[in-house]
Amino acid sequence: MNRMMQRAAMGAAALALMLGTAVPVSAQVVHSIGLGAGVFSPRSLDARDIDDVLVENLNTLSFGIKDFRGGLVFGEWAMTFSDRVELALSAGYYRRTVPSVYADYINNNAKEIEQDLRLQVVPMSAIVRFLPVGRAGRAQPYLGGGVSALRWRYSEIGEFVDFNNNFAVFRDRYIANGTTLAPVVLGGLRLPLGGDIYSLNTELRYQFGSGDLGANSGFLTEKIDLSGLNFTVGFQIRF
Repeated sequence: MNRMMQRAAMGAAALALMLGTAVPVSAQVVHSIGLGAGVFSPRSLDARDIDDVLVENLNTLSFGIKDFRGGLVFGEWAMTFSDRVELALSAGYYRRTVPSVYADYINNNAKEIEQDLRLQVVPMSAIVRFLPVGRAGRAQPYLGGGVSALRWRYSEIGEFVDFNNNFAVFRDRYIANGTTLAPVVLGGLRLPLGGDIYSLNTELRYQFGSGDLGANSGFLTEKIDLSGLNFTVGFQIRF
């Protein structure tokens, strides 16, 4: 089902990009810049890939997938054609550190065995938005899609148990990074602020993607699920 959803989202993104590039060059073009912030919520446990490293970690470590819900910031540059089609390039930043402990093991000093699980994602996105009703200076709902290059980094740092060596406790750090292409779908509402120059955008954006941790990276599995929902509020200036 996840593969079908990803393929459908990728198809919608490709269609949106083709339609966006088909806008006549004679159409009125308005440029804008936007800045904003929001929250990234990773895909829930029941929807994550069974080979996801966080799912596997839950067999021995005590933490929650929802603990990775965290803040993000972004910036965007866009071109709007005749108030109906908008092409945008954006970049964002998300980072979250989640403390965890072994659920069923303690060290020789009767203390918990602690680690930090850290996920960082820098999405760079190309987006097409369709604004079917309204115009600048009035409320405008919109839908859209596109693709993001997710520059990610995942690490586990702290103490670990060697189950193959009499449950010995050791300190180590495991780090992996990479870039993943991820289709995105979105919807939102643009609200004017006293005219057609300034506005607020409230947006829901869902990204589909996973990262390859590598076979020899030391993690319990080779994949991390990067899918999830972004909710953002942005301030836009048209010029």
